[in-house]
This record gives sequence, structure tokens and C-alpha cells, in this order.
Amino acid sequence: MDFIDLGIIPHGEAEKIQIEKLNQVMQSAAPDALFLLEHPPVVTLGRQGGLDNLIISEDALRSMGAEVVRTTRGGNITCHYPGQLVIYPVMRIEKRRGGIKKFFHDMEETAIRTAARFNVLASRSEGQPGVWVGDGKLCSIGIGVKKWITYHGLSFNISRDMTLFNAITLCGLHGAHPTSLSAEADKDIDIEDVKNVFKEEFRRIFADSFVA
Repeated sequence: MDFIDLGIIPHGEAEKIQIEKLNQVMQSAAPDALFLLEHPPVVTLGRQGGLDNLIISEDALRSMGAEVVRTTRGGNITCHYPGQLVIYPVMRIEKRRGGIKKFFHDMEETAIRTAARFNVLASRSEGQPGVWVGDGKLCSIGIGVKKWITYHGLSFNISRDMTLFNAITLCGLHGAHPTSLSAEADKDIDIEDVKNVFKEEFRRIFADSFVA
């Protein structure tokens, strides 16, 4: 698997890169890839998402320097911004033990173990995808799968500034609120450090998950 850091990149450009890699992997012309990146401010709608969960006008959102885009991932509504780590695995899972459900679980587990490395106790919430600290959502997850190859993925809030979440009903869940690794650790955490730890934990969790 290739680990590729795209830095800060617009959502549309990152999606094109994902789709190109997805097509290459489908043709067996490229290794799997894990993309690590940040997006400029953007609100994304998954397959279950609608504008009813956007609580400000699109004009007001644009005045914040953000846009709304619809994606092919699962899930509802979320947002991305600099200071949030986005992880896009383009990965073959046809021969993986547990299939899509286990892949989803292990992506959450990677984030949980990464948070623990920064002394933040995170967990799953029954019936709610993603990673939580109490009723604060630390990570959102929404994937797409085509011919047993994953794309899209996970967004992990790192910085304290989560202002953009004020524009949405987070994942369409009333009563949920965003939280971040820096807020929970009560100190500013460098996103580059989180990238390195996430890659380490990803390698550990996924290393023995493939069969010949």
C-alpha cells in the first residue's frame, strides 16, 4: 500500500485523484493507497444526506468561504476544513476477513487507537457510525465501495477551531456536537504528528487482515 500525503487540497481535486486511483486498482494496475489530507472549508452530503440538515443558507455558507458538494460516500452531512485530518483509503477488500463491516470497524478502531496515543479515550456509540468522546463526535466515517474496492473514508477533527460545524446538524443527529483531539487533550496537537501515528496504527490493525 502507498501512503500519500496530499496536504491541503480542494475536495473536487482530491475526489478526482481518488477516482483515478480507484480505476487503476480495479484494473490491477496499481497498489492500494491511503491518502492523508486536509480540505479547504466544504460541507459534503453523503448518499443519505440532504440540505434539510444545513442550518444556514448556502449564501451564508459561501460568505464563510465554504461550498456544498454532494458525494458518493455513505452517511449524511458533515464538513471539512483545515485542521481536520481526512483519510481516504482506496483499498481492495474482496479477500479481507469480515468484508465491508470489518473494514468499517477497523477504520474506526484505527482512529480510537490514534486518539489513545494522545491520551484521549474515544469509543464507538451504539447505532451511530464514527468515533465519539461522550456525546462529542471526534470522527465521521462514510465510505464508497465499487467492485470490492473502497474509497472516501474518515474525517478526524484535530484542531480546536470547529466553527464550520455551526452551519450543519452534525450527521443529521440532533443533540450531537463536534469535538476534536486538541479540545479533548486540552492542548494544541500538531496534525503532522497525528498523521504519523494514524499510519502506524493503520499498519498494525490492517497488517494481518488479508488472506492469500
